[in-house]
Amino acid sequence: MKSDMFTQPENAENPIGSSAGKSRIRRVIEFISSLISLSYSIKVFPVKWQSIRNKLEELLSSLSAIENCDSTENYPPLCSSLQAITATLKNCHELSRHCVEFSYSGKLLMQSDLDIVSTKLDNHIRSISEIYSLGLLTQISAIIVPKPNLGASRDDIKFYIRDLLSRVKIGSSEMKKQGLIALNEIIQEDDRYVKVAIEIDNLVSVLVSFLDLQEDNLQEEAAKTLSIIAGFQSFRSCLISAGIISPLIRVLECGIGLSKEFATRCLQKLTENSDNAWSISAHGGVTVLLKICIEGDSLVSSVCGVLKNLVGVEEIKRFMIEEGAVSVFIKLARCKDEVTQISSIDFLQTMASGDESTRQMIMKEGGIRALARVLDPKSSSSSKAREMSLRGIVNLCFTSVNSVNILLSYGFMDHILYFLRHGDGSLQELALKAAFWLCGTSDEAKKLMGDAGFMPELVKFLDSKSFEVREMAAETLSSMVIVPRNQKRFGQNDENVGLLLQMLDPELANFGNKKLLLSILMSLTSCNSARKKIANSGYLINIEKLAEAEVSDAKKIVRKLSSNRFRSILSGIWHS
Repeated sequence: MKSDMFTQPENAENPIGSSAGKSRIRRVIEFISSLISLSYSIKVFPVKWQSIRNKLEELLSSLSAIENCDSTENYPPLCSSLQAITATLKNCHELSRHCVEFSYSGKLLMQSDLDIVSTKLDNHIRSISEIYSLGLLTQISAIIVPKPNLGASRDDIKFYIRDLLSRVKIGSSEMKKQGLIALNEIIQEDDRYVKVAIEIDNLVSVLVSFLDLQEDNLQEEAAKTLSIIAGFQSFRSCLISAGIISPLIRVLECGIGLSKEFATRCLQKLTENSDNAWSISAHGGVTVLLKICIEGDSLVSSVCGVLKNLVGVEEIKRFMIEEGAVSVFIKLARCKDEVTQISSIDFLQTMASGDESTRQMIMKEGGIRALARVLDPKSSSSSKAREMSLRGIVNLCFTSVNSVNILLSYGFMDHILYFLRHGDGSLQELALKAAFWLCGTSDEAKKLMGDAGFMPELVKFLDSKSFEVREMAAETLSSMVIVPRNQKRFGQNDENVGLLLQMLDPELANFGNKKLLLSILMSLTSCNSARKKIANSGYLINIEKLAEAEVSDAKKIVRKLSSNRFRSILSGIWHS
């Protein structure tokens, strides 16, 4: 006696009208649903039954979409397809019964029968899709299956996404668009939907195929979905396997709306893996990306992100240079758009990183001048653009004495002094780092900085709340006062010397790097006027306390002061 589990739904004759047709569809849908449920009870041939179950779910979604259509006349193709589907379902039901009861005659024969059913299901899915695409049915409304509630099961999520996919595949343009919009909404809300979606057969391939469509925002929505999926590193290989690179590049060339932006984002994420860089190059992507930059498109900022990933491949970087990338991005660095300006400067830095020949080319083609203009306080550049420019200047010029001379001729020293005095937050700190770097380039630079008025500004940073800022200011000063001319200039200001001595108070244990401060004072003792100010300061006691505590640098300063005081006494006696 057969179990109720194996009871087949009653099958009707071929429908006469559309209402009968819908009734027939409903019975087929119920039959498929019962088979899907039954398949979970089967313990043998799990891989083959999983494949069959996936196809049954896809067929179920397609028929559910067709059920939402109406017509005033008979459609023989639909009736014929439903009849063929019913026959296959009966066969599938019979095979499932044998598998559950282990009553099949042989494994090889059963495997062959399951393969035949699987192939038939593929044909039915294709047939239903073709019927819908030929316009044989009239859509009543684009009703989408209700979105699963929060905490829905994986099966509910999978059914919902399959339903959306069916509508995207076989629906009208409006239904396709609504399906893609719904898909985008859910995968942005919950990562679980992305993980389930990526496992559904053909979903990625269908989305990739939509990249070549330019109707009713389908391209844009598909590109958006793919860019979201590309945000998951573990799923990027699926996109590459689906052949996404070439369609994305075509979108960049002739896409519409926001499609280009989404395509660029997708490429940026995919090229984080350098292995994919060659695929971009092989499809002519580098040329297309550079063309966008040459034309000054609004996508320049996003395109720079892709090119930054590609430039890590030496051969591709050389190709970019041959195509004139350096001059293109120097020109973009001069533009007034903040985002484009910042992205271009950042890309130039990346190109030059660890590459002396490229660095020299950037300088030769006017890169330093362009960056100095951005930094100029008189320019209309934003603080963020100036910050990027300052970083770029330091990174491009730090190894070349010649480039420092060029910088100085463009007023670089005056610019960073201005931002030391008037810059806000991060820009002021970057100016301090630039001063530290410039000071280390040569003694001549130290002299020029002393003449320009850097030392009083650096002293102000010695009491900064930031440990890093205090250290950098102290190191820069320590380096500058090695030059005798700067020692004399520093000593001319009583407040400078007094503040240094005050900071050496042993009770201020966490205030400043006393070793650096003592180094500055040690250098100053080589200058008569500065040494006298130290000796006559009321805070001299702080050095004496440190000397008593056996701080070697403090002891050296005390000995030097004492020696010079003794010589002064002898000199006075000799001339009396």
